Amino acid sequence: FYRFQACIYFASVFQAMSCGIHYLASVFMAVTPNFVCGFPGNVSSVLFHNSSASSIEDIWTLWTSTENYIVVQLENGEIWELDQCSRSKREVSLDLAYEYKGNKSVFPCSDGFLYDDAKWKSTVVTQWDLVCDREWLAKLIQPTFMLGVLVGAVIFGDIADRLGRQRVIWFTSAGQFVFGIAVAFTFDYYSFVIVRFLLAMVSSGYLVVAFVYVTEFTGIKARTWASMHVHAFFAVGIMIVALVGFLVRTWWVYQICLSIATLPFVLCCWMLPETPFWLLSEERYEDAQKVIDTMARWNKISTPCKVSELCSVQQDDLASGRAGDNDTSSTKKHNILDLFCNWQIARRTITVWLIWFTGSLGYYVFSLSSVSLGGNEYLNLCLIGAVELPCYIIACLAMDKLGRRNTLIPFLILSALICVLIMFIPQDFNILIILANMAGKFSIGVAFGLIYLYTAELYPTIVRSLAVGSGSMMCRVGSVVAPFCVYLRSVWIFMPLV
Repeated sequence: FYRFQACIYFASVFQAMSCGIHYLASVFMAVTPNFVCGFPGNVSSVLFHNSSASSIEDIWTLWTSTENYIVVQLENGEIWELDQCSRSKREVSLDLAYEYKGNKSVFPCSDGFLYDDAKWKSTVVTQWDLVCDREWLAKLIQPTFMLGVLVGAVIFGDIADRLGRQRVIWFTSAGQFVFGIAVAFTFDYYSFVIVRFLLAMVSSGYLVVAFVYVTEFTGIKARTWASMHVHAFFAVGIMIVALVGFLVRTWWVYQICLSIATLPFVLCCWMLPETPFWLLSEERYEDAQKVIDTMARWNKISTPCKVSELCSVQQDDLASGRAGDNDTSSTKKHNILDLFCNWQIARRTITVWLIWFTGSLGYYVFSLSSVSLGGNEYLNLCLIGAVELPCYIIACLAMDKLGRRNTLIPFLILSALICVLIMFIPQDFNILIILANMAGKFSIGVAFGLIYLYTAELYPTIVRSLAVGSGSMMCRVGSVVAPFCVYLRSVWIFMPLV
């Protein structure tokens, strides 16, 4: 991990911040504020329980439950009761009172909705009225993004093994900037979801390929720390989401501000070289030698490695095995079936996939539910991101001392025990609940971060991106399930933990 590796590493992982940004951006972008049905006319007075006001904006601070309703009197004398998804007109207009026992005519919300804009001036929910019978569209925003992440992990992992890591990094970096900005200028809900789906694909593709990219450039001694701290930059992205969400309260401006973080890397990523490992696997020996020579100059190594010497040794070792084989093995294109080529590899693949799924499910349930724990939601999300930074340091130390497997197992079990513990904490102990969630995120973060490196070390170069990509695919299945798991709080508050 000398000068050349350091420059490559920090340039590559800088862009991992934007992946963390886009993965969690919808936490604030798709917020549903307090709302009620709109009314047909100009309001003269408003009543909520025993409080009266001249406008509905003054009432929102008193709003406590979705079962509440607001009574408004219009300038023409009509009195309306405004609920969240319906409104009713009082047939006999008497004095303005909150309780009313007379006849009422119920009407749908044909005049739109009134939203509490004290905290958020605009969200995608208020932009396209994703409430009441359209609420399910709002709940699909994060799962459809994660579905794009799933597709991107498979597609770009395979493309990186076929066309090279460098080209995929170029394409996905540019894609993150272009699609990130395009999201802010979408004209309806469906175009918004489609562009976010494409953004998810390139973000996922970058994260998978960048991990393999920095792993193949980093020496064995520094590989554990380098690979684990790719996730630390992802966590910094989550913290940036919390900061920008606190400062910017209009969703499309918020999206543009988050996407601008991608721009510096897009301007310089074309300078990144291809990895020697991939060039050697494609038998492009001259290109590999040029990269090695460049690496030697940057690191001030006087006697760089000679690819020709490595090739001669390799050819001598494989000469007998290739006799009569027409060199088909060197040109074979690998696919996902190679991860199940025999029982030992198949068992390894299934085990790794299960851990990817479990880690992702826990990681995103803890992250997405952080904003609903009570207290300041921006601070909660920032803390949930910040707790990952020390977790990767602990993970690296444990992996070096105890090994990969002996670190993975205890932290997986610990995260499950913490989920059980949270269910026994009284709901009015907000600080204790937040600390317990941070501990759960810490535990699952160790396991989830470790599995990237573990998977990369368990497979050879020719299928390494495919192995990490397919594992990431299974992990995205968990991340698609995670938002629905969080929504189960409405059924039973502890259901996500179960």
